Amino acid sequence: MAVVPSRAVIDAIIGAGHRDPFAVLGMHADGPDGTLVVRSFQPGADAVAVIDAGSGKTVTVLDRIDDAGFFARVLGRRKKTFHYRLRVSRGDRSEVVEDPYRFPPLLSELDLHLFAEGTHLHLYKKLGAHPLQIDAVDGVGFAVWAPNAQRVAVVGDFNGWDGRLHPMRLRHDCGIWELFIPGLASGHIYKYEIKGPHGQLLPLRSDPFGAHAELRPDTASVIEATGGFAWGDQQWMAGRGARNARNAPISIYEVHLGSWRRVPGEGERFLSYRELAAQLIPYVEEMGFTHLQLMPINEHPFDGSWGYQPVGLFAPSSRFGSPEDFQYFVDCCHRAGIGLLIDWVPGHFPADSHGLAQFDGTHLYEHADPRQGFHPDWNTLIYNYGRREVSNFLRSNAHFWFDRYHVDGLRVDAVASMLYLDYSREEGQWIANPEGGNENLEAIEFLRRANEEIYREHPGAFTVAEESTAWPGVSRPTSSGGLGFGYKWNMGWMNDTLQYMARDPVHRCHHHNEMTFGLVYAFDENFVLPLSHDEVVHGKRSLLGRMPGDDWQQFANLRAYFGFMWTHPGKKLLFMGGEFAQGQEWNHDASLDWHLLDVHWHAGVQRLVRDLNRVYRGTPALYQRDCEPQGFAWLDYADAGNSIFAYLRFGAEGSAPVAAVSNFTPVPRRGYRLGVPAAGFYREIINTDAAVYGGSDTGNSGGLHAEAVPWQGQPHSLLITLPPLATLIFASQPQAGAG
Repeated sequence: MAVVPSRAVIDAIIGAGHRDPFAVLGMHADGPDGTLVVRSFQPGADAVAVIDAGSGKTVTVLDRIDDAGFFARVLGRRKKTFHYRLRVSRGDRSEVVEDPYRFPPLLSELDLHLFAEGTHLHLYKKLGAHPLQIDAVDGVGFAVWAPNAQRVAVVGDFNGWDGRLHPMRLRHDCGIWELFIPGLASGHIYKYEIKGPHGQLLPLRSDPFGAHAELRPDTASVIEATGGFAWGDQQWMAGRGARNARNAPISIYEVHLGSWRRVPGEGERFLSYRELAAQLIPYVEEMGFTHLQLMPINEHPFDGSWGYQPVGLFAPSSRFGSPEDFQYFVDCCHRAGIGLLIDWVPGHFPADSHGLAQFDGTHLYEHADPRQGFHPDWNTLIYNYGRREVSNFLRSNAHFWFDRYHVDGLRVDAVASMLYLDYSREEGQWIANPEGGNENLEAIEFLRRANEEIYREHPGAFTVAEESTAWPGVSRPTSSGGLGFGYKWNMGWMNDTLQYMARDPVHRCHHHNEMTFGLVYAFDENFVLPLSHDEVVHGKRSLLGRMPGDDWQQFANLRAYFGFMWTHPGKKLLFMGGEFAQGQEWNHDASLDWHLLDVHWHAGVQRLVRDLNRVYRGTPALYQRDCEPQGFAWLDYADAGNSIFAYLRFGAEGSAPVAAVSNFTPVPRRGYRLGVPAAGFYREIINTDAAVYGGSDTGNSGGLHAEAVPWQGQPHSLLITLPPLATLIFASQPQAGAG
């Protein structure tokens, strides 16, 4: 290139249209006989001088080539490149700055190769905005994938949002644009200015890999330094595998951070991550839950989406504080012995103009055909899982949350919508796979690969699928044809049992199978029993509101149901508010109704859930064989006339079995005989009708001795009083002198 480029090149630079600014700007051996030339575009500058960074001396003053601010000049006879700076003068002010166009490429050839083949597990460390140092110069490196763009520039509060000032370098092999901007640091806000394949200027885009974002309604990404947090959870991380295993007690408290509790004296504002650490974590610990699950905390523009339409997959929502604040929250969870799961949404994304939709002017992240790329239920877009770069983007995001934030698990949202090409579609609205079926083969491969990588790279971590169909092997290893999840939500159990509980007790005898059918398939998967947020919104009423009868019966029904749930095979999940029987549906715009705890019935349900968690965690028979048929045996599943269910739970060999019995009518049953496997004293460890829970206090005086009367297939039995609308749990006690 000549010392002074052609008019067309200059116009392209000053008009923000040049595709390869590094070929023009900066230092080049383009002078006579290979001498060095420096070119710079500095709008509004009166003069630009080249300074030797080593000596501080002026090497030359550049010539003004165009009044718009294009400067260039040969550096005498110099042929060897050197570290230089630019002194830019505007009026009576001048400043010495580093030239972004003198720095080398950011991504290595290995990075580009791994990205191109879709195997860069730590892509989030390369793409996005990262404070770093090059040649002893501090600044921020930016990298973004936009292969079909004609031009990409970084704009922000540091350059007046002027897309002419920081155009990026295109790495042609893979479509990544990159730029190191010296002098920048954490706290600056930025976006990408992109010209599409036809030269059209697109709406400014947030960074798909942005680590932080502005508080909505603003949508810019925020430069954020990472890696400086001092973690204190080493002991937890080393031993978490045992806490997340199939034979461990797992009782999950699901929370929406924006509405768990608010600050009434300050305009009902959200609690921050640090305030939540001080209030939510001790509450979860006191209530005896083993794990906390957060509804999506990824940055999202619309509160009413509850986070399920995320734009910033790599950014903890700024509604509650900074990324470091969230790290603090996770660390506090682990120090308190609580595991943390977050909702992960790889199934779809919103069409917001600052997000991923037609990111570079083409259907880059989503399918172009709406029969594959548009989700009719949520008016969102569906990822193109068959594109290596898109799959890599999502899988890297999963690794990001485990690596940077030490989360223990991902609950993967809406898996069924990913698995089926005809999900929520009528005939003619979907495209069959190459084999003619309705299975989304690309999504299946994505999920399997993601699970394989997560379990390989993050010891002790686990994944949970929200999958509502009979897809086989969701929580089975990929090596045996499964999807590779650790657990699956048991949506069938939830739907059947809630339907049963909503019935008037007089009609329950005709629907007995709604409570028993779940045991037909209870061990086909590693199940979590979910009473989630989805069950207390959109007119479904609260859990308490679903229960029939007067006030007393509603609370008794709910207590009995919780007793049934906590003794049923499967890990437990309860959405916030359910633990104290909130009467209203969940409202994401308001705090839970904590004042209800002043009412003894609500306080009683809360105490019951706390005690159920305590008993569950302390009784191996209730959790060790949750996922094995050897952990359960019916005593009586056929007593439909009395709406009674009785069964045994077993732990590992040598542990004491537990007997549970539920009465779902308001009629007390005195002289009910319950079979037990051995002689001895059986302590009544839970009675959901106890007075301390708000019940009538009908029971068995703390326990009974077994009689040598065979019953229900067992060699011994207890003659018990079965309270109305209640669940009892009996645990055998070692006999005196035994052992």
